[in-house]
Amino acid sequence: MGILNLTPDSFFDGARYPTLEAACMRAQRMVEEGADLIDIGGESTRPGAIPVSAPEEIGRVIPAVRVLRNLGIPLSVDTYKPEVMRAALDAGADLINDVQGFRQPGALDAVRASHCGVCVMHMLGAPQTMQRAPSYQDVVTEVAGFLRERVKTLEASGIARARIAIDPGFGFGKTIEHNLTLLARLPELALPDIPLLAGLSRKSTLGAVTGRAPRERLAASIAAAVCAAQRGARIIRVHDVGPTVDALKIGYEVQKKEHP
Repeated sequence: MGILNLTPDSFFDGARYPTLEAACMRAQRMVEEGADLIDIGGESTRPGAIPVSAPEEIGRVIPAVRVLRNLGIPLSVDTYKPEVMRAALDAGADLINDVQGFRQPGALDAVRASHCGVCVMHMLGAPQTMQRAPSYQDVVTEVAGFLRERVKTLEASGIARARIAIDPGFGFGKTIEHNLTLLARLPELALPDIPLLAGLSRKSTLGAVTGRAPRERLAASIAAAVCAAQRGARIIRVHDVGPTVDALKIGYEVQKKEHP
């Protein structure tokens, strides 16, 4: 999953694609590098990010969806606002990636009647406050319980299990220790017939371990992606598509030799 942030303030690539032309060129490059789907975001959810209105987010995202739906691969829209979800689906989006796990009033209604995929993410608190001393008794147990509950809620609302993916939300209300523990114990989050998405690309936990700034975290991001794939993640959300695809290909070929 290639990341396309159409925001001025995302932690790594904010303001890099200020025009629709630049965004489309970036998306095309990620497809050429091997992206299987593109995740488009119009509001930063980094720690401390300031929310934007639904009309502003729609204005950033929808023109890109309309153009990029001709790329030939699925388009995901990263949003928690029901108004943005409906506009994105009307414009041709294939998946809604919700950092709030479809808990906003109207979010389930916005996706229920469509055939889109949905990704449920765990976040403790909100972006403005989530990194203020997040605490868990057992982070894996609590995140796993949240994801199970949300899947049950979605299914009970009429959303087929085949449409659902889950995401533990690395960096969303978690300390460095929480993130590393979740990565190490990723198989414990697995649910039958539901793909697990992992997004660690360029994140601060990798910087804490390596001592490197976001622009210097390529190697760490690739290592985290391989670790996640080896532990069962089926969707890897990244900024750096080409190098990550190469690394995952090697890991896959080696894994085939282990289990012929």
